[in-house]
Parts: sequence; structure tokens; C-alpha cells
Amino acid sequence: MAGTPQYIRNLNENLIMDALINQGTMSRADISRQTGLSKPTVSLAIEHLIDRNLVREMGRADNAQGRKATLIRFNETAYYVCGIDIGATRIRIALSDLNGEIIAYRTYPMVVQEAYERAEATMLELLRSHMNELLDENHLKWDQIQCIGFGIPGVVLPDSGRIHRIVDPLAGLEEAFSLESLSGAFPCEVILENDVNLAALGEYRSGAAAGYPLFVFFSIGTGTGAGIMVHGQLLRGLGGLTGEIAEMLVDDGRRLEEVLSADGLMQLAKDYLDQHDELLLEAADSGADVNVNVDVDVDVVVVANDLHRHLTPEKLFEAARSGEVEALEILKQYSQKIASALRQISVVLAPDLIVLGGGVGGNGDVLLPLLRQIISEQFPVQPQLICSKLGEQAVVTGAVQVAIQQTMLNLQQEALD
Repeated sequence: MAGTPQYIRNLNENLIMDALINQGTMSRADISRQTGLSKPTVSLAIEHLIDRNLVREMGRADNAQGRKATLIRFNETAYYVCGIDIGATRIRIALSDLNGEIIAYRTYPMVVQEAYERAEATMLELLRSHMNELLDENHLKWDQIQCIGFGIPGVVLPDSGRIHRIVDPLAGLEEAFSLESLSGAFPCEVILENDVNLAALGEYRSGAAAGYPLFVFFSIGTGTGAGIMVHGQLLRGLGGLTGEIAEMLVDDGRRLEEVLSADGLMQLAKDYLDQHDELLLEAADSGADVNVNVDVDVDVVVVANDLHRHLTPEKLFEAARSGEVEALEILKQYSQKIASALRQISVVLAPDLIVLGGGVGGNGDVLLPLLRQIISEQFPVQPQLICSKLGEQAVVTGAVQVAIQQTMLNLQQEALD
């Protein structure tokens, strides 16, 4: 078919689409100048694109002289896409037009029903139910959804779309979240990608890392992982394992994820508080002069007991923000462990930027000052360190982006077929 009038016409349409997406609203004359196509060719292609509902006329231009030109723009609402972040504790769904404008965003609790024999089917039904609800709320039908991008906290094998090394709370649901299962559950194209990779893409396209040629998105939460982007492209590596820093070993032989995850932070806090309680008891048993600075000791005991009773990452960071000494000391020790991982990443990749994200890593107001001091004093390579701009929406933003990319490729290919 290459070289035929039909094929050339379709190439022209794709060229015009690219111009409209990049430049915004344009007249036919503007499109002709921008693309180098003749005015009759542009007019014919525009009429066909209007028939396909991919462009629309937007009224007259405000030119000073002569006949007012009709303005043309890409129809971003011709179709829609979705991004879904399947997290360990939350499911996040974003509905977007083809310009990447998120028009609806919802979060739902992750309910892992291990006791049910139909756990996998139940999870797929739950996801489908959430999507149906979102479409109904926005008066959309499934035939208007071109693609869904899914982010999963595990390794997605590139060849098969199967999942490997999923985060612990979702262990056992690898088959339910495989590309094959998700594709069977939804009546549109499905893309499956590692969640941290998608977060990196989201930050690059519309977040904290826009324009950086080499950066690392370092996610710390229920799990730990990194997304690495070079000149706008994700690094994937052998078996899609690039960025699986959870498997790095620390000095005592433990996996990095055991140390830095939310559970690892809680274990560090518990060990610290237990040790501190023992020291206070030993001092009391030895008959030490506990009257010295007694007010401080009483406050410390109250804070330590409160942290013991309400030991969560959220409570720990809240206590640190309030200036509580015990919480600050725990997070200083924790920051040293984060810094150890960042140092290894920095000396190997020498990134321009490292973006911290995730449920734990997103607490930049507390962690960044501690980490920046360590970097300035100890790192031979000193990248800029900032916190995620997109926060909890980083993964769904990246998922929306890959869904849009695939949709536009499909629309272009559809014109050529």
C-alpha cells in the first residue's frame, strides 16, 4: 500500500495531527505553513479528520484584515484513557482526555481477600466495578475508552506480561494482575507496567523532573524501588529488572527493602524505643541521680510511650514535625540508611536529579534537610535531591501518559491501515 494516494493522504493526516497537538489551535493556512503541505491537501485532510472526530472547527480567527480564517484544533475528547495504580493499600484511578488532562480521580481501599477461593476473580470484578462507577459518574461509555494503563508494585516481565516479585501484601494475586488477566477483564487495550517506572514517567512529563536528561525516581513505601530515565526513556534492562533496588544488600546481609520499607522504618523505631526504655530502667535500678533534668526525662518517657502505642509512619513523622526528640533521632538514623542507598545509586549513575516519592519517601519536609546535609558532607557525586511534585498521583499520571501514547499510535496506524 506504501506510495499509493490513500497511504500518502493518511500520512498527511498524521502530520497535521502532530502539528495541532504540538501547536494548539491553528488555521488551515497556519497548518499549511507549518507542515509544508499545500492548502488544498490540508483542506481535504482536515475534512477527513473531522469525519473521524479527531479534529474540530473552533470558530473564526481574530485576524485584522480580510476574511476571518476558521480555526482548527485537535479534539482531545474524541476518546478517553485511564490510569490505574494498584497499590498495596490503595487503588487509584484517573480518567483523562487525550491531552492528558485528568478529569476525574478516585481512590479506593485495597481489599485483599485471601480467604476466598475466587480471590483473583473477585479482585478483577472489583476493579471493573470501580471503572464502571467512574464512567457512569462522567457519563461515558466503554467504547469511548481507548486504553487503560495499569501500574503494579512488582516486576512486569516484558515478554509475557506476567508479574514477578510483587509486594508482600499482594502476594498470591500475581495471576489476577497479569497482562492476560487484565486484558480479559476490560473491553479496551491494556498496558501493564511497574508502578515506580510509571511514577518516574509522570514526574518527567508533568512533575518535578521535567526536562532533566538523567534522573532517578526513588520510591519508599510498602516496598522500595527506583525508576531510571535517560533522555525521556525508561531504562528496563535484563528481564525488566532495572531499578529493583529492593534486592540490594546492606551491611548486615538484609535486603534493602527490609530496611527502608514502611515495615523497616517501624522496626527501626521499635528497636530504638525499646533500647531507650531499657536505658531508663537501668538508670533507675542503679540508683542514678534521676532528679537531674527530671522534667526532660519525664517528657521523653511520655513521648516514647505515645510512639509505642501509636507506632505508624504517619505518627512518627507527625511527632518529628512537632519537634519531638525521639522521633527526630529515629528519622536521623533512618536517613542515614536512605543515604547509603542513594550514595550507591549516585556513584554508579551520577544522575542530575533524584526524586523521592512513595508513602514514606514523600515526607520531604522532614527527610530532605537530613539527606541533603549527608549528601553535601559525604557524597563524591552530589545530585540534586527533591521530593515528588505529583505525590500520590505520580503513578496514575504516568499510567495515563503510556495509555495516551498507545492510543495515538493506534489512531495513526488506523489511518494507515
